[in-house]
Amino acid sequence: MRIVPVIDLLGGQAVHARRGDRANYRPVQSALVAGSDPVDVARALLAAAQAAQQGLGAGTASDSPTQDPAHRADQDAEGERLYVADLDALQGRGVQQAAMATLLAGLPGVQLWLDAGFGDPDAADALVASLGDAGQRLRPVYASEALGSRAALARCTRLAGDTNQPRPGAILSLDRRGDEQLDPAGCWQAPELWPDDLIVMTLERVGAGSGPALDTLAKVAAQARSRGHTPRLWGAGGVRDLADLRQARQAGASGWLIATALHEGRLK
Repeated sequence: MRIVPVIDLLGGQAVHARRGDRANYRPVQSALVAGSDPVDVARALLAAAQAAQQGLGAGTASDSPTQDPAHRADQDAEGERLYVADLDALQGRGVQQAAMATLLAGLPGVQLWLDAGFGDPDAADALVASLGDAGQRLRPVYASEALGSRAALARCTRLAGDTNQPRPGAILSLDRRGDEQLDPAGCWQAPELWPDDLIVMTLERVGAGSGPALDTLAKVAAQARSRGHTPRLWGAGGVRDLADLRQARQAGASGWLIATALHEGRLK
């Protein structure tokens, strides 16, 4: 099981996400690092995640029953990951391209999972191309809150002309706040279009320390199995400590996206 650190960027600064209330995010204040420079914060989070990974035990690959050996091998080969939420882009102000270039340059070998409100694969592909060779380490996250139709979902997660073949590198985030699914395209109800990596994002738990939504994760896993599909499931929101992560692993999570518990030094 992997710990994937998270950094939220607003106006070129790292900010602290809480409960998805983006209008009130403030610059990060962390026990790990001084200031809110994105590269400094990212390096500190990655180091803390590596240390916590050792405390979690069972290696870095998921040992959950939903993961086959090929999936586990893929995870090991991909190296370190950092999830990046571009809040400028998510609020319609355009991708912080310079910040992405700086992160890629400052974090050699690290794969960036970028949520920038992509509504179609063309925008993601254009950003990757603009970043040159380093752009090959950027994987787009297609968030259900940003996709406008089932057709858009299919374009993002499936190869053109073949809805049975997942688009390589695509990540889908199933977004929820409380009981509301943020999902104009109906992504939550379309397991036949889910890619090999699936984030279950419970925004009301982000930064809240309220525990992970393992019941939601289990329901998503059951939906996938009903279609003969076993995507890697990545949870987001609520983790308080290593005990939460061990329970998440038993529930079938391949990994968890974490910021607050790392900043506060609670994964020991």
